Amino acid sequence: MDNPINSMMDASLESIRKTADANTVIGDPIVTADGTTVIPVSRIKLGFAGGGSEFSGKHAGESKPYGAGTGASVTVTPVAFLIFREGSCRVLPIPEPASNSVDRLIEQIPDAVDKITTLWNERKAPAEEI
Repeated sequence: MDNPINSMMDASLESIRKTADANTVIGDPIVTADGTTVIPVSRIKLGFAGGGSEFSGKHAGESKPYGAGTGASVTVTPVAFLIFREGSCRVLPIPEPASNSVDRLIEQIPDAVDKITTLWNERKAPAEEI
């Protein structure tokens, strides 16, 4: 007799195959009005677990009661775009978001410096004109 876990694992793996195929990693090309072709590129992370056990005794006509379970997880994260234009190809990476508050603060420093510099120059310009 085939264990129920085999059919449960087959069903879970089939669902993963449908979700995480090559078209998920390298997406469908998008052609813009000016003829530029953009192709999304993603990273896929998979997690899978399964298990089961036979118990002693008889239950509902089976020789041994059986318990099983499976689970799966799929995470798709965009990582870049391939941009084809006028015979050349560019890779436009998508930066990963900062994982903690300190990293986010460090990422914002260049923008803050630019804003402060712009404000300083705007305040300074009228004084120079006088």
